[in-house]
Amino acid sequence: MARIAGVDVPDDKRVEVALRRIYGVGPTLALRIIQQANVTGNPRIRELREEELNRIREIVDKEYKVEGDLRRELNMNIRRLMDIGSYRGLRHRRGLPLRGQRTKTNARTKRGSRKTVAGRRRSTTRK
Repeated sequence: MARIAGVDVPDDKRVEVALRRIYGVGPTLALRIIQQANVTGNPRIRELREEELNRIREIVDKEYKVEGDLRRELNMNIRRLMDIGSYRGLRHRRGLPLRGQRTKTNARTKRGSRKTVAGRRRSTTRK
């Protein structure tokens, strides 16, 4: 297995797909990295020469924020929102949806399993 940005990339997969194992590298970024490294075709990782692998490693390490650095930056952004007390920060702190979704009926995943509350049944009016 080749090691790029601290991640073991599978040898049997094509370069374009294997690079996606790195956190922060998706389909578009993987294509861009391959083009910058001048890798022709779409060979499997094991078919790459050592110099091509080194070029890919250099590009990923120097030009893009991936893995630990990216995770750290995202966590810092969320922590900043929580510290300044913004609405999004409060929603993060409470573990609720923060992009305007309704929570009265949906958001079961975020809110947890249902808790039955006594006296919450719809009362029918009698005359």
